[in-house]
Amino acid sequence: MTDSPPWADLFGHPEPYPEQADGIDAAVDAAEDGGFLALEGACGTGKTMLALTAGLDRVRDPDSDFERVFVLTSVKQQLRQFETDLRAINDDLPDGYDPVSGLTLVGKADVCPYARENRGGIDPENVYERCEGLRERTRNLVGDGGATTTSNLVSEARSQQVGLMDSGSAGPAGAAAGDGSSADGSGAADYLSVDGEPTPYRPDTEAYDDVEFCPFYAGFLDDLPEDGDPAEAVPFDVTELGHVDADELVRLAAGHGSCPHSIMGALVPEVEVVIGNYYHAFDPVTTGTFTGALLDDSTFVVCDEAHMLEPRVRDLVSDAVADASLRDAENELTRVVQPLSFESAGAESDDAALVRGELEDADVTIEEIEAVREFYADLRGELDRRVTAYLDRERPDWRASMRELDDTEIPLRDPEEPGEDEITDWADGEGYGERVWARAEQVGAVVKRVLDSLEEEDKQRAAPGVGRTLNAWYREGHTDFFRAIELERTFDETEPPDSWRRAYNARLALHNCLPSEPIGDRLADFGGGVLMSATLEPMDLFREVTGLDHLAERGRPVVERTYGLSFPAANRASLAVDAPKFTHQNRGAPGEENPTRLAHIDATAAVARRDGNVLVGTPSYAEATWMAESLADRLDKPVLLDESSGDRETESLKDDFFAGDGKVLVTSLRGTLTEGVDYRGDRLSAAVVCGVPIINTARPQTRAVITAYDRRFESGFETALTVPAVRKARQAVGRVIRGPDERGVRVLLDARYARDSWNGVREYLPEHEREEYQPVSPDMLEVALDRFESRRPATSE
Repeated sequence: MTDSPPWADLFGHPEPYPEQADGIDAAVDAAEDGGFLALEGACGTGKTMLALTAGLDRVRDPDSDFERVFVLTSVKQQLRQFETDLRAINDDLPDGYDPVSGLTLVGKADVCPYARENRGGIDPENVYERCEGLRERTRNLVGDGGATTTSNLVSEARSQQVGLMDSGSAGPAGAAAGDGSSADGSGAADYLSVDGEPTPYRPDTEAYDDVEFCPFYAGFLDDLPEDGDPAEAVPFDVTELGHVDADELVRLAAGHGSCPHSIMGALVPEVEVVIGNYYHAFDPVTTGTFTGALLDDSTFVVCDEAHMLEPRVRDLVSDAVADASLRDAENELTRVVQPLSFESAGAESDDAALVRGELEDADVTIEEIEAVREFYADLRGELDRRVTAYLDRERPDWRASMRELDDTEIPLRDPEEPGEDEITDWADGEGYGERVWARAEQVGAVVKRVLDSLEEEDKQRAAPGVGRTLNAWYREGHTDFFRAIELERTFDETEPPDSWRRAYNARLALHNCLPSEPIGDRLADFGGGVLMSATLEPMDLFREVTGLDHLAERGRPVVERTYGLSFPAANRASLAVDAPKFTHQNRGAPGEENPTRLAHIDATAAVARRDGNVLVGTPSYAEATWMAESLADRLDKPVLLDESSGDRETESLKDDFFAGDGKVLVTSLRGTLTEGVDYRGDRLSAAVVCGVPIINTARPQTRAVITAYDRRFESGFETALTVPAVRKARQAVGRVIRGPDERGVRVLLDARYARDSWNGVREYLPEHEREEYQPVSPDMLEVALDRFESRRPATSE
């Protein structure tokens, strides 16, 4: 480029779009002053490359204080896009440039060698409990006063495998096969192979003096230098490798004989780009144990899909105590008290001495543990009384119809009148004051230490989490937080037949209604960065609910950019159809025949019968079912229905949709197929959004959120519900056009998008979309579609 900007060598493509160049400059300038760029860019704008280039420019500038880029995204598809763009940057670096080092953060189940191969009694379901237990026992074996050393553990584990190979149980054929099988064809596994990469150890965990341990973790500990710097234990030079994803990490670490998850933690502060999700920055447990080193002003943060920042963080900074966890915590406290009870009866024991020592070190008395245990027992009793009374009142026949019960929520105060919740009021009346609530967290921590010493079981202790949450329950306010009892439908035949516990899991839930403060406080920890999405507008509301305005008031600049589609307008038809409002009141129940439903199925079918794949988004899965059944009766092309399901079923549905000739895929706008999914090329020819996907306002928690927003922003319903719903709709129609050569139809089907009215949402579209989505009446929809198709370029044969 002529007069190339400083960041040009770090941009992974030949030329940036004009919007990319402007956005990179804006992000760099904002970060230099400790600020942030709030960026809305339509699909295909190149936001991922923009953000990476801006961050790496700061990291590679010798005069800058930035040391790394920390990418946060809530969508797996976007995580892969960051990996792809980082590799593109490395592939395009000029000669003489060191590759950009990068790392993708994943969970233990994704990198544990045993879990990936379902060996050693470890699988993705129990990997966390088993891992913590194995690590604890490994440390105990080699710690102060331990029975051996890490070198001995590793040598013994390696010698077991080597000895088997020397004895002829395994040979070159087995090793070459890469599947851990023996050379004699017996199928006996002599070493663990992960994704075809042989490791130095046998397929199962090892034991020393009958104590089970993890040889991979022992290998990591053995590589640690005396000063304890974890980076020195990494068995490869990450600066030479570029980006390391989960598969590469497992191959390099496990093949060496070291723990991939521990190596990942050691690399976190060492690489230039860390790619993770919102948990890695906003979940208190994750940041406290794993990613805390990234939370400082030397980090350039990139929040991708930032329109989801507020709801995702609201979940992360909310908490709950399950009824079963209360029971388990009570039992754990009992097990700690028992050795001292036996001692008082004249029986001396080592267990009693251990408990007494731990309590003295932690400055916790046995009386405090007993008081907290009594509180937990009484709290479970109060929970039982409240749930039973609620069901007797609302569903008098619930004992005879347990399998028909639905999930529900029992508010503990009026959602629209902030005040002390009924559980706190009950506890005060029972004499459980601040001392018990405040000490529950410390009691839980010491109970964990005692039980981890007394028992060699792979267990996650309930007491620490219960204590931490109940401490917050008492400490947090009653305006921004809402407390409720949540009942989740289940069926447990081990519970008594007349107990609600047979039908429900119950939780004492502490909801953070207004997460702008924790979001803003966390963003303030970083040196600057980019918050970006295809749907951030209205920008003033986005700044309010994410705490950016608070940062600006503290002198941290916030710069805004909004980029619409720069691709040829002739390649797309954008229509706001003035059909009857698809509200619950107008449409009635699914299957009801009325003018509203008839208008929406007519308009949707008009789009869906055109050539190519068509995505249809509805306000809920129930409406999606109705729409799919109605379309199937009218169309000749296949109609696929997305239902609430797991990742595997969703991926299979996507594959079916993309394969072969054109189809219709109907889903909920609150599902996973309308955001972050790549419908590039000819994968999608049209998208139709039916209605405005505003969530159910009958839930007490939703009403409490609206009230909290009313008090803070004076626009509770619009800020908390309407604007996020419009963003959902815009995300769905934004899937259609992702490149300059793509053509497609985008339809917002509801009068609220087409014209201003008392509950209209047109004002929440950015200005460029209000200009593009011209209103059209339902009877002119076919004409508009025909006009667009007539502009299609002729194809040569």
